[in-house]
Amino acid sequence: MNESASLPAWPRASERVRDLHARMTLEEKLAQIVGFWLDRGGDVVAPMANEMSRDSESGEDRRLSEITAHGLGHYTRVYGTRPVDPAERAAWLWAEQSRLVSQTRLGIPALVHEECLTGLAAWEAATFPTPLAWGASFDPEAVEEMARMIGADMRALGVHQGLAPVLDVIRDARWGRCEEAIGEDPYLVGTVATAYVRGLQSAGVHATLKHFVAYSGSRAGRNHAPVSAGPREIADIFLPPFEMAVLDGGARSVMASYNDIDGVPQHSSVEHLTTLLRETWGFDGVVVADYFGVAFLAVMHAIAADRGRAAALALEAGVDVELPSGDAYLEPLAALIRSGEVSESLVDRAVLRALAQKESLGLLDESFLAGLEEGAPESIDLDSPAHRSLARRLAEESVVLLSNDGILPLGAGAGKVAIIGPNADRSEALMGCYSFVNHVMASYPDKPLGIELPTIADALRDELTGASIEVVAGCDVEGSDRSGFPAAVSAAAAADVAILVVGDQAGLFGRGTVGEGNDSESLELPGVQRELVTEIVATGTPVVLVVVTGRPYAIGWALEDEARPAAVLQAFFPGEEGGPAVARIISGAVNPSGRLPVSLPRVSGTQPYSYLQPLLGGPSEVTATDPTPARPFGFGLSYTTFGHSGLSADRSVTAGGSFGVEVTVTNLGDVAGVDVVQLYGRDLQASVVRPVSQLLGYQRVALEPGESAVVRFEVPTTRLAFADRSLTRVVEPGDVEVWVAASAGEKVATAVAEGIAELSEIDAASAAGGSGSDKALVTITGDIHRVSPADRRITTATVLR
Repeated sequence: MNESASLPAWPRASERVRDLHARMTLEEKLAQIVGFWLDRGGDVVAPMANEMSRDSESGEDRRLSEITAHGLGHYTRVYGTRPVDPAERAAWLWAEQSRLVSQTRLGIPALVHEECLTGLAAWEAATFPTPLAWGASFDPEAVEEMARMIGADMRALGVHQGLAPVLDVIRDARWGRCEEAIGEDPYLVGTVATAYVRGLQSAGVHATLKHFVAYSGSRAGRNHAPVSAGPREIADIFLPPFEMAVLDGGARSVMASYNDIDGVPQHSSVEHLTTLLRETWGFDGVVVADYFGVAFLAVMHAIAADRGRAAALALEAGVDVELPSGDAYLEPLAALIRSGEVSESLVDRAVLRALAQKESLGLLDESFLAGLEEGAPESIDLDSPAHRSLARRLAEESVVLLSNDGILPLGAGAGKVAIIGPNADRSEALMGCYSFVNHVMASYPDKPLGIELPTIADALRDELTGASIEVVAGCDVEGSDRSGFPAAVSAAAAADVAILVVGDQAGLFGRGTVGEGNDSESLELPGVQRELVTEIVATGTPVVLVVVTGRPYAIGWALEDEARPAAVLQAFFPGEEGGPAVARIISGAVNPSGRLPVSLPRVSGTQPYSYLQPLLGGPSEVTATDPTPARPFGFGLSYTTFGHSGLSADRSVTAGGSFGVEVTVTNLGDVAGVDVVQLYGRDLQASVVRPVSQLLGYQRVALEPGESAVVRFEVPTTRLAFADRSLTRVVEPGDVEVWVAASAGEKVATAVAEGIAELSEIDAASAAGGSGSDKALVTITGDIHRVSPADRRITTATVLR
């Protein structure tokens, strides 16, 4: 055994943890930094799980007493691998933790982790909207409340760590995991994800930030693919959300990503996992491997000769815990340590961090033992009315109205309604890849889903009580079968209005059209769905097109062609209450307030794309292609209209300080509604190229007809920070133009035109910060400010009635 005097200075650890560590054998140390997947079954729910696992024998085939003879770091997905009764599994878990405490030499309980991206991934647990819908809501407060509820359920079931949220910034809509991500803007991603972290951790469950880092920047939008992003793109686009969640949210765990960046796999990146994350940001939590990510250093990346040497690389980089099992950190690593090839001090550092995490979660306390003696909860409601109320609220806030010729809302006198489309009457269509229904239950077709999942058709029957309704699928989500077209056309032709519901089916590794491993070469709607839309529109019956997807599709034809639907709604997998949410928006019971968290492409060929583009990234006379999206980031219509006036801003601010911006927002219509007030800005001149539009802040504002409110933003200048030519993040002095708009695209065309003519030409009223202008100028003064972890990163907004 190592003496405590030989331990590395980092990490900091309590006397109790160091004493425990000092008594450990090598085998006991290694056991604390690996997981064990108890009962994997059904289809694969992790990449290459069948090929990679070395502990594939189930708990029934191997005695747990043998597997855990030296203790155990993590139990992997005790609830989330197959449909088990939560109360029965909790009773098993309490007994198993008691056994670990009483029958292993050191008596250390296991940490239990689960997926929780759209709610706890367990049978009978509520399924909330997918993260892309969180982004569409622009409502961090609702997301925090949701995460707090999820965390309380997890803690009640003995789960200590959640593998969420996803902070990957969307760069390419072809990427299958778009629906797991929050949006294309780093600030929106950072604020919403930080809210999730705060909510989950307030319930006593550690959040895990993933995937660190740049996982979504892969070539051609392919899963597990290499990333060619430069260091400035990494610093300015991919890292800020993680920085916010660590420094502002206090996240306690980070998951390394599968990708390499310019040839360096992230599971071996000392630069990111130690130098940046720990030494620069001061993170003192635990870094976990993505499933099989350590072994992938040998198997997929080929930078290690075998799994033992892959383990050494990962430990040196700062990966503390191998998940889901001990394929590399157990015997392969132990052999190299015994031979002297690898220093045991690498293991010591990781073990101290793992034990410190267990201590912080209370697993080493007497109170934990007392809780085991009291026994597991006999019952727990994981899908209560409170769950469903919040799920509906978030779903309603996330639906985006893309177009409307006045047909919506339908109101009570809908008449004869044809509900058509492959996603009209399927509950699975409402949920993402990491919902328990699509992640696990697809392997158990004879098992009840465990929760109530009204479809859009079900909800419309309840909502449109006076209507005569006919439901016809027309076609499947995938495939070329058009045999259902005639029935769908006939139903539409005989109706007063057709509600046509198209989109995706989320799944894993080819079992669906979107989700992990389901990347796409095209952004056309899957299968023959576009043809179905064309034929239904051709009947002449007014069509309300509802697009339920996990990514933005190129549906500009449905918004701009002469023959097009009368209205288009976009819903990003709105969860268990998504059906009622969509139905209530169609009927007018709810006024839509969602905004696009990602640009809606016009064609697939514009990918990768982000609204955060410089002048040269937009349309121009020197290229024949136009990347302008069909609908821009931040876009969303309402059943009322809003006006923005009286914009004013502080005229100057010292670099490193903050400046105020005020605007009056007014509901100009005759129905109540919610405006998402979006504040944008652009650096008029910088030492490196900057985007023509950048989100600086946002705020949801509910207004009655004719009501006005003043929104005051307090903007830290760090919102304008960027990596300079030396790759130092700085705020430079100079002029910044700010404005409030209904989307990122509203002022971009003007900005480009001004840039071609005279980028710095600002009218006098704007230069004075005058209230009559739709733009204002803020001058950042003083010396260049080098951004530090102590700086503010989040804009605050106050609504004054």
